Amino acid sequence: MNDRLSPSPAGPVRRWARLLMAPLALALLSACAHQAPTAEVARPVIAMTAQAASSAEPVRFPGEVHARYEMPLSFRLAGQLVAREAHLGNVVKKGQVLAQLDDTDATRNEASAHAALQAAEHRLTFATQQRDRDQAQAKADLISRLQLDQTHDAYAAALAARDQAREQLALAQNQSRYTQLIADRDGRITSEQAEVGQVLSAGQPVFGFAWSGERDIYIDVPEDRIANVSVGQTATVTLPAMPGKTYAAQVRDLSPAADPQARTYRVKLALDAAGQNLPLGMTAQVALSARTAVHGVRLPATALFHQGEKPAVWVLRADATLELRPVTVLRYDERDVLIGTGLKPGEMVVMQGVHTVSAGEKVTLIAPPHPEDAP
Repeated sequence: MNDRLSPSPAGPVRRWARLLMAPLALALLSACAHQAPTAEVARPVIAMTAQAASSAEPVRFPGEVHARYEMPLSFRLAGQLVAREAHLGNVVKKGQVLAQLDDTDATRNEASAHAALQAAEHRLTFATQQRDRDQAQAKADLISRLQLDQTHDAYAAALAARDQAREQLALAQNQSRYTQLIADRDGRITSEQAEVGQVLSAGQPVFGFAWSGERDIYIDVPEDRIANVSVGQTATVTLPAMPGKTYAAQVRDLSPAADPQARTYRVKLALDAAGQNLPLGMTAQVALSARTAVHGVRLPATALFHQGEKPAVWVLRADATLELRPVTVLRYDERDVLIGTGLKPGEMVVMQGVHTVSAGEKVTLIAPPHPEDAP
């Protein structure tokens, strides 16, 4: 009973520990309360100064050298191809035989038509003699008027048959001549589309043929730029294979409809006299002059950001923070864009990493790499 009522020696120890820990806790709380806040770290960004530009600068398109006139060559009649005298890349002259069909049937038709003409001429000779006799007898009243009329009718029929036989012979001779495919002008073979031994239908292509002389440049213009192209517009043409040489050209033809797959419009430019002998199929770079000048600010395409469905750019404010500013785009080029409104020349714009920054964020500038340092 006395042991239960006696005080425990651990009680005073705990009270003294609490008294000693209280000043220490107050000191720690005081130190935390007086700790300085962490400074905001500025994000490094690559920015550039917006430069004034004009849409009057030439617009460049890749192109290809073509002949002014290109067409397939084919036979006018059906038959079996037995010989091909020209091959891909050959330069041919007017009147040169390029290919030959089996002419057995054509030769027989010509011979038959010739024989029919001889028979028709013989009947005409007989009818002429009969007409002359009957006319003499009619004057002497030796034959009736009806017999004379019949004689004149036989003569007219024989004359018409002779004329018909002549036309049939001419047609057979043409058919025989059509068994040869002959170049109707100077040019070059650009493709082979039939093989020896193949049975061809009338009009089936045998060769692709390009006329000698005038040369064109073909370019494909996207549908959002075709409104800025017109017939007569001037251009400058250069060829990577011929460095240092420049040729003048102008638009001579615009396709009325877009290509169903590429959705581009074929534009043909006529080269000047200096470019009339350029090799076919050579690649070219076409600098198409602008029709009207539109002034704005040019930026690299990487600087463009989209706020919803509208274009915008990140502009650096005076306090080194970022502002997302809506802009209008006048033209999209391969590597840059022409800004119309929303941005002034001289303002600093973030040109890379536009999807990693936010509005109001504090940034520090990094100069863009020099073009020569780019990989």
